[in-house]
Amino acid sequence: MNLNEEPIVNKVAQSGLITIDLEEFLFRGDVVEFDMKEHLFHGLILKEKDFRAFIKDHDWEQYSGKVVAVFCSTDAIVPTWAYMLVANKLSGIAASVHFNQAADVKRTLLIQNVDALDITEFADQRVVIKGCGDDEVSPAAYVRITERLTPIVKNIMYGEPCSTVPIYKKKVQR
Repeated sequence: MNLNEEPIVNKVAQSGLITIDLEEFLFRGDVVEFDMKEHLFHGLILKEKDFRAFIKDHDWEQYSGKVVAVFCSTDAIVPTWAYMLVANKLSGIAASVHFNQAADVKRTLLIQNVDALDITEFADQRVVIKGCGDDEVSPAAYVRITERLTPIVKNIMYGEPCSTVPIYKKKVQR
């Protein structure tokens, strides 16, 4: 090293920025879909007697410990009580039961994980919400984390610490 050269300084590391990577909040497990269409007469009509027989005889243990997404993929009118019967049978067997398709359930679980974050450590801090990554993170998660952090942080930025887009800066009280 030449004595006239300044040492290389990592200004990003010294900036005091805290990075939140929302990919870490993604639900990584499988979501099993339970499509009510499969249990409707011609995929359109729920016959109560037949449906109750299905509910009674179906192997519900196959959903043990799994996250289950209950929905109907056709335009059939399914009475609310039918979804309730399915949820009742899955209660205590499945890890959790949700009304929606798998992708929407994963988004719901992502938001639940964001809501579970203890944000007190970010009080009066400069925060970067990481942008680019390997997995797609729903914009809903970015909206939710921004809503939660805005009242307590000094700054919110989006992107990478070396290249950010300013989102919020607390006004200084004079």
